[in-house]
Amino acid sequence: MTRYALRRLVGILPTLLAIVTAAFFLMRLAPGGPFDEEQTVPPEIEANLQAAYGLDQPVLVQYRNYLAGLLHGDLGPSFRMKDFSVAELIARGLPVTLTIGSAALALALLLGVPLGLLAARRHNGWIDHAVMGIALAGIAVPNFVVAPVLALVFGVRLGWLPVAGWEPGSLRHVLLPAVTLALPFVAYIARLTRGSLLEVLQSPYIRTARAKGISGGAILRRHALRPTMLPVVSFLGPATAALLTGSLVVEQVFGLPGIGRYFVQGAINRDYTLVMGMVVFYAVLILLLNLAVDLLYGWLDPRIRHE
Repeated sequence: MTRYALRRLVGILPTLLAIVTAAFFLMRLAPGGPFDEEQTVPPEIEANLQAAYGLDQPVLVQYRNYLAGLLHGDLGPSFRMKDFSVAELIARGLPVTLTIGSAALALALLLGVPLGLLAARRHNGWIDHAVMGIALAGIAVPNFVVAPVLALVFGVRLGWLPVAGWEPGSLRHVLLPAVTLALPFVAYIARLTRGSLLEVLQSPYIRTARAKGISGGAILRRHALRPTMLPVVSFLGPATAALLTGSLVVEQVFGLPGIGRYFVQGAINRDYTLVMGMVVFYAVLILLLNLAVDLLYGWLDPRIRHE
């Protein structure tokens, strides 16, 4: 297992390099620049700004310098937020994004797994059809529709929860964004759990357990639950990353100072280093989460072994 983990860690590096390279040159191909303003900037001032940030150098030289900075953990300065480096902006927004994403993931698991198990145990019954119908609706309705509706109902009409802003440690400010993020993932996890459990229940060892007179609940707890969770665990890696990256819209709607908001502002302002820093952060996060999911497989299923 240790050798496998080390090989996977080494294998992450070429993937990360490819992502950084593609993002870097795509940003340079985008029209405009970070210092383009609505008002015309005198050429000499623009030239000084370009020179100060190294943008007057050839693109390949800029690329080499950026990679050299990454090797030293330097994501560079923000071109538009001149008082902050990219690392400082990520550090400021990350606690908010992690709080919302963690709450949404916990909510998705706490609701999705039991609903999927219940639907599978009541296969082809009205409970099964109801759960799958609700799950389909949760997948079909996007976040940018759910967020304003929840804000209007629970924030404006009922006045139970705040519709914008952030207060550290306040559960009331977490609920609406977390529920908005979690709803589609509740649906995905419920569908995965249901389908996986139905497949596991058809396995020969489950039929053997039934023939021995073991109750359905005991079969589920002792024999079926762990293999049922394999697809769910596989989904958790990209789901966690999607919850963090999916917060882009939610953070804008609810006015949260998370990294998604900085990412949007960087893209609008063509802040090259800020966008690149966010891309690198998200890429590393996704790759590490996928590695963690692969390692969990060996614990959940004894048949899976990584040498």
